[in-house]
Amino acid sequence: MTSDDSYVPDDEVLLAARGRAEEFGCVPVGTAEGTTLCFLAAGLRARAVVEIGTGTGVSGLYLLRGMAPDGVLTSIDIEPEYHRAARKTFLDAGFPSGRTRLIIGRALDVLPRLTTGGYDLVFVDAARSEYPGYYEHGVDLLRPGGVLVFHGVLNPRTDPPRRDPGVVAARELARAVREDTRLVPALLPGLLVAAMR
Repeated sequence: MTSDDSYVPDDEVLLAARGRAEEFGCVPVGTAEGTTLCFLAAGLRARAVVEIGTGTGVSGLYLLRGMAPDGVLTSIDIEPEYHRAARKTFLDAGFPSGRTRLIIGRALDVLPRLTTGGYDLVFVDAARSEYPGYYEHGVDLLRPGGVLVFHGVLNPRTDPPRRDPGVVAARELARAVREDTRLVPALLPGLLVAAMR
């Protein structure tokens, strides 16, 4: 039996992007979460995806590989050096610059300027303390049938109680998504996903 991370192993471009992430001190999605993102983008035939938290392009590359050939990834991060690293990742993987739109800024300031109901998938991997705000904006951005994905959300029923603001916010998010009648939620390993009805 193979582990989730070895079933579809990382290639050289992903390994290099992971190396850059380690240098910057940011933690990218694991291989299992990344292949799930690729699967979701492919299943949706996604043409318009928003990513909150660019990092060095690991999750963005998984998303691009699953998206439709003419799809565009809009990725938001406050750190310019992350965008430079991500741009290299995407180009090294053979994706032209026209397939990505990298926006530098606070996601909570940028998201209201994006097209309401215009996106197939919204992926969030950023400061967990801001997840409730990303949830509100993410739901607004999705088309019917679109999917909202959060990385690193804890299971509020099984994880130990902690007062860390990020943990508290993640728990609030998990409850809000579960109770939102517009969404069909599921907890996957490492990811909270919800489809828009």
